[in-house]
Amino acid sequence: MPLDNELIKQKLTEKFGDQLTEWLEPYGMLTFTGAKDINLKVLQFLFDDPELRFQFLTDLQAVHYPDRKGEELAVVYHLHNLVDNIRIRFKVFTDISTPDVYSATALYQSANFMERETYDFFGVNFTGHPNLIRILNVDEMDYFPMRKEFPLEDQTRTDKDDEMFGR
Repeated sequence: MPLDNELIKQKLTEKFGDQLTEWLEPYGMLTFTGAKDINLKVLQFLFDDPELRFQFLTDLQAVHYPDRKGEELAVVYHLHNLVDNIRIRFKVFTDISTPDVYSATALYQSANFMERETYDFFGVNFTGHPNLIRILNVDEMDYFPMRKEFPLEDQTRTDKDDEMFGR
């Protein structure tokens, strides 16, 4: 039986039940959400299962949703099964005041720099990461620049003429 989104969803539902939610298939890519405290269990199952074999972490990043109270930050994992050439997306949400998510570096070595970059720009604290320090920004920076906490432009500027910008 060839591996497809239905089989992946079935195997994950059998293993984790209703702990995984928000099943979608945008552009054919299976996307689902799980609680942040089971992220490693889900990733380990996807890695170890002999049929699923999601053993390549393509990408890991965060998204800031300021309107989702209690789950403002989403950590998004893109996984690839190289044998069957299938990709999936797994999301976990965390509170911005305690942005702790378990590190996937023990399972995927490629997560090392991706988690450092996600920490650097969004402030997600990856618990268990071997060297979680800033990777691109200066160490003295006391904020996380990719969070949507700041206005896009300074409303007090007087050197701008709105007529020049079509307003």
